[in-house]
Amino acid sequence: MSENNKSPNEKDILHILVIDDDPRLRRLLQRYLSENGFRISGAESAYEARQMLKFLQPDALVLDVTMPGEDGLQLTHSLREEGKDMPIILLTARGEPEDRIAGLEAGADDYLGKPFEPKELLLRLKIQFRRLTQPIAAENIRLIRLGNMEFDPVRNLLCDKNGIIHLTGGEIALLRVLAAQPNEILSREEIVQKIGMEEIGERAVDVQVTRLRRRIETDPRQPQFLHTVRGKGYVLKPGY
Repeated sequence: MSENNKSPNEKDILHILVIDDDPRLRRLLQRYLSENGFRISGAESAYEARQMLKFLQPDALVLDVTMPGEDGLQLTHSLREEGKDMPIILLTARGEPEDRIAGLEAGADDYLGKPFEPKELLLRLKIQFRRLTQPIAAENIRLIRLGNMEFDPVRNLLCDKNGIIHLTGGEIALLRVLAAQPNEILSREEIVQKIGMEEIGERAVDVQVTRLRRRIETDPRQPQFLHTVRGKGYVLKPGY
């Protein structure tokens, strides 16, 4: 998602930055994704990607984890700290659940193990953009007040008096799900299904909750808005 936090419009040509030190994989993905309607740029290292990001605002990053120098996890964490909020899909030969959780904790939105079919990456990219553009039932179109912040589920914007608070795609997806049913307890299983994280599992929900609390709570250890209901799940309680 571009840095002004606007949701991508799938009628536009979406720009993907592929960052991988394997030139053959970069060429394969550039060709395949271009053939499927995306505009593609490539970088062979985190350093080169940083130089490109000075003048590019891609709609998503596809990022290899195990690159020489600054690796994909470090780059992901750093970009999130800088307020970059576009979807990030990590690529790695390490596909254990613990590795996927580490990617989510760093701020990634999805995790794809190597080897993979380009079609699977295409589907995952489309899922990321669909999360941010899927329509909301009319009865759920309401502004949600969280202290001095306000969440607009139509524009996917969380704002306070100072302006936009940048959220990742995963954080927005979670907040949209919870905001659609305020004051109602949602189980981890329900949330997993609604935000499309079945492959990673319920632990992914806990990671996203932790990340979201850092954005919306004054003290994430004593949440005022996003509560854990032991043995049942999570509930968002809007208010001042």
